[in-house]
Amino acid sequence: MLDKLFDIKNDRRLSVYLYRTGFGLWLLYILLGASFLHEFVAYRIHCAVMCGFFMIFGLSASMYYDYYHHHQEFEQKKKWLIISYLILFGLLYFFVFKDKAFSLNLF
Repeated sequence: MLDKLFDIKNDRRLSVYLYRTGFGLWLLYILLGASFLHEFVAYRIHCAVMCGFFMIFGLSASMYYDYYHHHQEFEQKKKWLIISYLILFGLLYFFVFKDKAFSLNLF
């Protein structure tokens, strides 16, 4: 049963599951901002990051399927994947690596 789930070339179920997981984490992110869940507010950032990763992985798996079966959709999704990677890398830079010194000493 699992061998057909991970055949992303011919089956798009894995990409749908990844999208749904990302959407569920986004809903959990919104819910964790509520006042009655104030003791779990520390996990809100983790939900946001995981939501982004699952959505991007879902898009990547969907693109792999579309490359073989729907080439026009693949070309459109390729542009959105590049934009989402740029946004993700920009957020990582500004929130994680902005204040760290970077040195490139190879020798």
